[in-house]
Amino acid sequence: MPYSRGAAFSSPKGIIRMLLLPSRNDVESLAQELEVCWQRTDSIFNTLRPEAFLAQPILQREPFLYYLGHLPAFSWNEVCRRGLDRGASSRPELDDLFSRRPESSVTGLGGGQGDSARWPRLQEVTQYRDEVRNAIRTALPGIEQSEHARALHVVIEHEALHQETLVQMAMHLAAELKNPPSEQPAPSFRPGAHPREVPIPAGHALLGTTGDRIPFAWDHERPDKRVEVPAFYIDRTPVMNGEFLEFVRAGGYENPEFWSTSDWRWREASKLSHPTSWRKEGHDWSYRGLFEDLPLTRVFDWPVYVGWSEAQAYLSWQGKRLPTEAEFVRAAYAAPGEATRRYPWGDEAPESRHGNFNWNGWSAVPVGSHPDGASAYGVLELVGNGWEWTSSRVDSRGENCETLPEVPQDACVRMGASWATPVRQLRSSYRRWSQSHDPFVFGKFRGVRQG
Repeated sequence: MPYSRGAAFSSPKGIIRMLLLPSRNDVESLAQELEVCWQRTDSIFNTLRPEAFLAQPILQREPFLYYLGHLPAFSWNEVCRRGLDRGASSRPELDDLFSRRPESSVTGLGGGQGDSARWPRLQEVTQYRDEVRNAIRTALPGIEQSEHARALHVVIEHEALHQETLVQMAMHLAAELKNPPSEQPAPSFRPGAHPREVPIPAGHALLGTTGDRIPFAWDHERPDKRVEVPAFYIDRTPVMNGEFLEFVRAGGYENPEFWSTSDWRWREASKLSHPTSWRKEGHDWSYRGLFEDLPLTRVFDWPVYVGWSEAQAYLSWQGKRLPTEAEFVRAAYAAPGEATRRYPWGDEAPESRHGNFNWNGWSAVPVGSHPDGASAYGVLELVGNGWEWTSSRVDSRGENCETLPEVPQDACVRMGASWATPVRQLRSSYRRWSQSHDPFVFGKFRGVRQG
């Protein structure tokens, strides 16, 4: 059952080791990676009490029960329906229900409940999930390597994407609806790195990738493109909660001077007055943790998580701007002599000392906590601890995203990784996106100015 109590968020060495395996195209390796991915999904659902599955803590997202069914439905469609031409699963009505992409015009935090008449019972959806997984396990040994490797990559990456969505939702869920694990890593409250600007010389940035360079890439990661980037200055660290509080106290959310016309209309309509990960309690502020709220003063040095429009407003107040995707890539992956690194720290395989990613912990950490992950120019934390907003749009390369037709027009590119991002998605070409008016993401940011 998805709601059994236990040490749901433990990280056995075997799981971490398998998550660190390089992404390959042989079905056996991908099948192992898929099993690990399923374990991680189950560990998230295990933190929910049964009555939580119809909860809708973020009104732009569907209830948890939808994702419990959507992930196996997507897997079935990719591997068995399209890949093996098997048609529907044993529960075609659930294939159809959970394959739809619900759209909601409602915004804000919920506390609401999904319509119980609209959804099957929890036990029924859990059984459906298990049946689909077993059918995929049975099919894998007999399928062709080259024909189905891409389908498995798509399923694994899709599942990892929704794991972050589920954790974001759980952070806004009422405490009485969650089962905190008996053991969980203690959050870090040590001081963050001192902020300053770093000069990045003019040169090129290599955006995207080619099909033969890595085993898998989404359509919007291809093709590769060499871009010349003028010199600029970039903040050494992302903006911290304590820094952003100064903007809030200065009336930044009440001053249209710092917001574009459309962003200001959205802010007024949403009545947003501070980051959604914060709570105001009298004169005090608290921070939403996964299983407990923390005094905001204790996490002043953690990166602030905000939406794209909020980041833009803050940087306008500071007299700076968001980096373009090309500027981010140059600051993160370029090196003197016009070399290009695989990761900001070089070509060495990612380890926990390089950054807060791959579920090393269950929260953000103080900015700059991983100096071994610095880029060639000394910029810290470009990968891990939160996805970084850029000013670029997903369609900025003029490519047709055939495998991702649902990308909205106002989708803004995020780069890097969060603490809940697997190693396979640390590739330099990987681009996440969110709409500019979605504040419920692990979205951190830093400023740039022209050199």
